[in-house]
Amino acid sequence: MRRERASLALGAALLLGAEACGYALVGKGIIVDPSIKRVGVPLAKDASGHPGLDQKVTQKIIEELLKRGRFAVVQQAEGVDALVECEILSLAIIPVGFNRADDTGQLQASRYAVSLTARVKYSKTGKPEPIWESAAFSARDETDVGNDPESFFDRDEQVQDRLATNFARRVVAAMLEAF
Repeated sequence: MRRERASLALGAALLLGAEACGYALVGKGIIVDPSIKRVGVPLAKDASGHPGLDQKVTQKIIEELLKRGRFAVVQQAEGVDALVECEILSLAIIPVGFNRADDTGQLQASRYAVSLTARVKYSKTGKPEPIWESAAFSARDETDVGNDPESFFDRDEQVQDRLATNFARRVVAAMLEAF
């Protein structure tokens, strides 16, 4: 009987200890000025030269902010309490894996790393100092193309979508979380 009680007490203590670990705190340390009710996310500026990337990144940032549920998010700069400004600086596509072509024996790219770098600023309307900013915030994704390097272009839309989602999650976490 004593042994069962001791086991139960030990189990309860372990459960309480597990809840106190850092993993349980992710997303709980939100830093939000209570006066911020509406956040504006205007269309990102795009210096990368990739059509539609600005729209995709802007939409993913809006979606990620809406998931937080702490404020209304609009795609405009007027009539808001805070503003998220994003300027896409580059989208780099770099081969990172290679295979030998069967017929020629030459090396062909079989895996690509795609990296997005942007300048991001989160500021309260009317305040000179930003709440958070980064001059070179980046996200990275990789994709396999197998034996057909031309299939990369067929997957370009999917890769950019995953990259924009990853970028938006990381940006919003950096802007709002105290970690």
